[in-house]
Amino acid sequence: MIARRIEEDIVLGRRHPRERLIEQDLCDLFQTHRGDVRLALFELERKGLIDRIPNRGAMVRGLTPHEVREIYAVREELEVMAVRIIPFPVAPREISRLEELHREHSAAVASGDLLTVFYSNLSFHQTLFGLCGNSCLIETIDQLARKVHGIRFYADASPKSLDRARLDHLRMIKALRGGRRDELISLTRRHLRPSPEAYIKAYEQRFGKGDVAGS
Repeated sequence: MIARRIEEDIVLGRRHPRERLIEQDLCDLFQTHRGDVRLALFELERKGLIDRIPNRGAMVRGLTPHEVREIYAVREELEVMAVRIIPFPVAPREISRLEELHREHSAAVASGDLLTVFYSNLSFHQTLFGLCGNSCLIETIDQLARKVHGIRFYADASPKSLDRARLDHLRMIKALRGGRRDELISLTRRHLRPSPEAYIKAYEQRFGKGDVAGS
């Protein structure tokens, strides 16, 4: 419960990169003891949402532009690999499931429910890449996606980016139904770009452009 609440705050942009997470403050906020808070922080560290630094405590993970570019470069190749090996034709029930998730995502975009936008988008892509059938590839894609959960807010805060994501999902479904693999690959590459671009812009406005290699 505590981990989920903090995670939601991170993915919705209510907690910012490098923001300290002070145990006593969290105990007071959630009216609990340090043991529960520490378990939550360990879980968030495992997901890649926070860093625990010896003698300094925990803070929201602040990926540098360099780290973000590295992660997304690998994500792009792995996700393209996944859609490249999806067996065609895709079963109608799988298409129907993606359409259901698309409707959920679109409704959340229309209502401004950013938390549902985040999780329905996550489910859409997990379902899409799950069609490739390679469990190792699916797991690796999911692990890398978790590392950047905290940066998606920067694109999701833009109505233009949200509408583009919604349309991309629809086009991906149509490409799957029509067996147009090259189009699906192109959409997969394009779909990844808004989040790192928005995050890097916000990061450099806040911290400057000097911290690009990470330390």
